[in-house]
Parts: sequence; structure tokens; C-alpha cells
Amino acid sequence: MSLRLLAFIFTVFIFTMATGCSKVDAPAKDNVIAPQGKTLLIGLIPEQNIFRQIERYEPLAGYLGRKIGVNIQLKVLPLYGNVIDNFNFAGMDGAFLGSFTYALAHMKLGLEVLARPEDDRGVSTYRGIVLVRKDSGIRTVRQMRGNRFAFVDRATSAGYLFPLVYLKRAGVIRPESFFREMYFTGTHEDAIYDVLNRKADIGASKDTVLDRIAAGDPRLREELLVLGRSPAFPENALVVRHGVDESVRVKIRDVLLAMDRDPEGRKILDQFGTHKFIATDDGDYEVVRQYARSVGIDLSTYDPTNN
Repeated sequence: MSLRLLAFIFTVFIFTMATGCSKVDAPAKDNVIAPQGKTLLIGLIPEQNIFRQIERYEPLAGYLGRKIGVNIQLKVLPLYGNVIDNFNFAGMDGAFLGSFTYALAHMKLGLEVLARPEDDRGVSTYRGIVLVRKDSGIRTVRQMRGNRFAFVDRATSAGYLFPLVYLKRAGVIRPESFFREMYFTGTHEDAIYDVLNRKADIGASKDTVLDRIAAGDPRLREELLVLGRSPAFPENALVVRHGVDESVRVKIRDVLLAMDRDPEGRKILDQFGTHKFIATDDGDYEVVRQYARSVGIDLSTYDPTNN
């Protein structure tokens, strides 16, 4: 395990202990999680810096909890690949999951997807991107040979699944022997900055994360070049386990879908950086399953840990 990953996990541990979000005494059960006065533990994948992640989701969690009469606690997951373990052993009731983590969790745990955000252009998806520095001289996959590639995590569509397909279509079947080094950054933000800061020559990430952080850091637009884009994947969606009472699941979905028609809800949506939430179902993830099959990944047996 790299020093960078150890430091990241230690930061998550300290932060979540301080906020009381990470400790859960009882494992998840199939009993009904009910209403009034109960607590739902909702996980967040480590898409970006954990402090910004908590800052972004806390107002939404507070609003949702008030509307349905349930306390909602947030838990930042240190790794994408431990989502399954957190549902099995850490008592998580739901999570905001990316498209590949959802596809895995639905296959292995039968989780139900409820809703995902849509922006004011009517876009509720993101795309994977492969990027380099403009001054790297790299413009084709062939020119990537012998360089360093920064993936995000083995359980991400944009940060792993898409670049595998992108490379395979260019004739790279064994990327581990094509590149001088391949490693996982743990977050999309870190993959972007590793390329910007020359730690990696090529990186993979989500276009929405690049857009979000580029708004405050003009160097990203000035110095980075996107070489490839994936098809659209569903944006991070709220999913819940079947042990959560159906009436609670319906309330959660209804509150999310009605937020844009409520003055308080619109303020929360603005803070969250979206226009509204839209209904989402399992069929929206077929593109992820097709991509997985194309590179020989069987979701039922796939190990998402970054070995």
C-alpha cells in the first residue's frame, strides 16, 4: 500500500471520528429500518477531497432527513472498492454511488437505485475522460507507451473501466506491460492533479469533476488536454438496501423528485450544484454492464479492490 493511500485513509479516519460519521456498532441487517426517530447511514464515495465531499452533501442530507422524519448520517468511504463491505458489515443503509459501484453493488447485494441529479441543461450523466498535459507531446495511445498512467479506482467507470476500453480499442490488451507504471489515486481530483503536477503522464477521471474544480483553478483548462471521452454514464445516484422499509424508500424518492418545486429545496439544490433530481432505475446502467463485458469483467465475481 502506498504512502499516499495510507495518508488518505488516515485522514478519512481522523475526519470521520471527529464528526461522528464513521462509527457504527451493529452490522447491516435485513430488518426493517423505519421511520420516525431512526437513523439512516448514507455512504459517500471518495470522488474528491473528503472535506469538500462532506460540505457538498451535508445540506442535502439535512434537508432530506427533516422532510422524511429520519436522522441521516454521512459516512465518507476511504475507497470505492469497499462499498460492498460497508453494506455488509458497517451498517450502511444507502449511498450515493457512481455507475460502476452501483452496478457491482446491485449485482452482489440487490441494492435499489432511487434518483440522481440533473443539471439545468437537462444533463444527468457524466463522461469518463483520458487526459494529458498539453506540453507532454502525447496525442495518441501509441505515444503513451512507457509512460505513467494514473487510474482512480478499480470500481469506477470513468477512472478505470472506460480507460481500459479506450486502450483496448487502440490495441492495448495488456496495459500493465504497455505502461512503465500504473497506479490508483483513490479520487478523481487526485488523478487530475497528478497529471497537472507531472506525477503521471496520462490520467483518467470524470469530466464533471474536472469541470467543478477547473472553475476555481484556471490552470486545468490552460495546461491539460482531453484525448478521449466515454459515452454517458448515469451521474452519482442515491441507492438503498432492501432492508430499508418500502415506505421510507418511497418518501426519500418523492422528496428528492420534488425538491425543485420547494423554495427551501431549490436553495439546497443550488448549494449542491444541480437543478433537480430525476427518477432512476436499473436499466439506466446497461452501458456500464456492456463496457464491463467488453473487457472481460464478470460483475458477479469481480474483485474491486486495488491490488
